[in-house]
Amino acid sequence: MLRKVLDLLKAPEQDAQPALTTELATAALLSEIIRADRHADERELNAYRAMLDARFSLTDEQIDALMEDGRETAEEAVDMVQFTQVLNERCDNEEKRAILKSLWEVAYADKEIAPIEEHTIRRIADLLHMPHSQFIKTKLDVTST
Repeated sequence: MLRKVLDLLKAPEQDAQPALTTELATAALLSEIIRADRHADERELNAYRAMLDARFSLTDEQIDALMEDGRETAEEAVDMVQFTQVLNERCDNEEKRAILKSLWEVAYADKEIAPIEEHTIRRIADLLHMPHSQFIKTKLDVTST
């Protein structure tokens, strides 16, 4: 009887979702930018793929799976804190700056940045503890080319 009670108490731990990886957290944030304006432009999806390919050493099949997992994880998430928390714990400032730049590159892939995309990137930058100057600099790096 006691064993069954202990098994019931352990069951939630076994069913708990695995911890987020840096790759999945990054993919989910990039997916959030695509979803922000409720229009997934083909150029944005191509930029999303290119960002993941450039950042991580993965096969095409792994990138496809990561893109899909990132989309699903972002759709199921209540907020972005869980993603930025992983990145804050595992990435240095330069890596977080590169992620911030990737967010702008995905948002600007269609040659325009919707206000909601900019707002979403601003929220992510704040959650990544990036100074406003980096938010502006990375935006200008992307949009002025």
